[in-house]
Parts: sequence; structure tokens; C-alpha cells
Amino acid sequence: MVSAVFHTPFDPATRHGVTLLPEAATSAPPEPVAPRRAWRERMAGRAIALAVIPPVAGIGLLIGIWALCTMKSNTFPTPAATWDSARELFADPFYRKSPNDQGIGWNILASLARVALGFGLAALVGIPLGFLIGRFAFLNRMVSPLISLLRPVSPLAWLPIGLLVLKSANPAAIWTIFICSIWPMVVNTSIGVQRVPQDYLNVARVLNLSEWKVITRILFPAVLPYLLTGVRLSVGTAWLVIVAAEMLTGGVGIGFWVWDEWNNLNVPHILIAIFVIGIVGLLLEQGLMLVARRFSFEE
Repeated sequence: MVSAVFHTPFDPATRHGVTLLPEAATSAPPEPVAPRRAWRERMAGRAIALAVIPPVAGIGLLIGIWALCTMKSNTFPTPAATWDSARELFADPFYRKSPNDQGIGWNILASLARVALGFGLAALVGIPLGFLIGRFAFLNRMVSPLISLLRPVSPLAWLPIGLLVLKSANPAAIWTIFICSIWPMVVNTSIGVQRVPQDYLNVARVLNLSEWKVITRILFPAVLPYLLTGVRLSVGTAWLVIVAAEMLTGGVGIGFWVWDEWNNLNVPHILIAIFVIGIVGLLLEQGLMLVARRFSFEE
């Protein structure tokens, strides 16, 4: 006995006389989720390893060479002795016995306060000046020779001028930070303004925008990555200079603290200060780099 199946012309299972298979039977089976998740976890672990292992290996190599070179030394401390001194030093970093005998924490904060004040003044002057130099060709030709003349001068060469004019060590140190921090911001801001596409300025001219709107609506967003690069360079330079300036001016600060420990022949504390200065400078730079990446864009 033979049975037959007849399809009507309107049967969706047939098209032009050809029987269509169900979609589930023709589609490929879905890829298992577990292997894909395992692959992502392996890649994430590899990325973390590549980010962590090389710096740790570099630090380990430095400590190993340091330990090897100081095994038989009676004057230079070993890593273990320096670590013991650091634990004792940071057990109470904010003690205060006298104006010239304070914990390393107070000295770091005093140096950061000077850097913040000098850098802030430099930003208030340098960023607007950079916009003006980049915007107006006549001003650029007038000021560029002065910048080229004064920028290579060592920051510490400005310290006696500050002491002569300001009659005090603390304002002189702030003046030194100001004069060394202003040049990267001026130069990078002016370069950023000069590299703004001319089409943007042509549109602003067609729309008859005021100079203030041109600066705030067109120039500032385009120049911001250049500006932040100048800010990052300025902060690094300011932190570099304040240590040397405080060694010469005295008072409270990480630079003076290093010099005072040298006078006491406390070499482990000097090494600790070197690491502290480097860590603080690294944190400042990395923080500004995060901000710069936040506002950067690809053309």
C-alpha cells in the first residue's frame, strides 16, 4: 500500500515544487559557549601577564644587581637594610618635633604644595599665551625668539633672581617652578592652535563667530590633546626642579630632607627619598596621561 502526500500551492513547506527543509536542520550548530569563554580568559590572562611580568622582572633585576654590588660594602646599604629603614621611617611619616625636624610625609606635602602653586600660576599665564601666539602670526613672530632664548636656560639659574626680587626662599622656589613650567605649555598650546584645520576657521568666518566663540567652540576642543601634553611635561619638569631648588633654599620639603639626611650621613634615607621622589613623579605623570587619553581623539 502506497501513501502519497500532496501539497497545496500555498503550502509554505514547498516552493516551485521543491520541498524545503526546516531551518533548524539547515543551519550550522551554534559554537559552544565554554570554549569561547575559555579563550577570552586565556587572552585576558596573557594581557595581564604581559603588563605585569616585565616591570616586576625589571625591578627584580635592579634589586638583584644592587644586592650583588653591596654584598661586601661597608658604606653603601643593602636592599634589606634600606627596606628596614623604610619600614621604620614610614611607621610615623607625619611626626613633627620642630620646624626643621618633621616626618617625610610633611616634607612631601610641602613640596607638592609648592609645585601646585608654581604650576598653577604657569598654567594661568602659559595656556592663554599659547593660544594667542598660535592664533596671531604677528605675536608669534614677536614672542618666538624670546621663548627660544629663555627656554634652554637651566631652571636653577632663575633661583638667584627669585631670591633677589622676592627676598624669601619659599617664593623664590615657587618662582623657579613657574618659570620652568611655563615653556612646555606655551609651546605645545601654540603648536596645537597652528595645526587646527583651516576649514574649521573658514566655517567660523562664514558664520561670523566672535573671537571668543572661535576659541571656546573650535580651538579649545581641537587643541586640548596638545594642551594636556604640555601640562604633563610641565608637571614632570616642576617636580624635577623643586627637589634641587629645595636643596638650595632649605626649609621644609623633600629636597631639603634629602640634603639634611646627607649632612647626617644617613644614606638609607637618601635612597628611600630617591624612590619616593620617583614614585610621586610617576603617579603625577600617569594621572595626567589618563586624563590626556580621555580627551584624545583619532583624526
